[in-house]
Amino acid sequence: MTEGRRRGASLEVLRAEAHDELQTVILARARGGEDPWEFMSELPTVDELVVWMLRAESIRDDDGRLPSAARDYRLLRQIALDHPALTTTVWRMLDRLSA
Repeated sequence: MTEGRRRGASLEVLRAEAHDELQTVILARARGGEDPWEFMSELPTVDELVVWMLRAESIRDDDGRLPSAARDYRLLRQIALDHPALTTTVWRMLDRLSA
């Protein structure tokens, strides 16, 4: 996917892409002999994956530089501001990261 397409993509499109990615991971792990009951709780939710995808896009746009903890916090908060439907997910993720 090109950078421009994702940036202009709606949340519904991003969620559909994330759902497809998760389904691919589930299928690959199940075909590899893993029991879905054992690994499903390890996988991110669709919205968590969308947040990680948006974060990765921001890092890529910053020449691949990994953000400091403070910048990462601001970056994730900005994702919540840009996509209000992801706010609860972002705050849950921030809470887990700070623990």
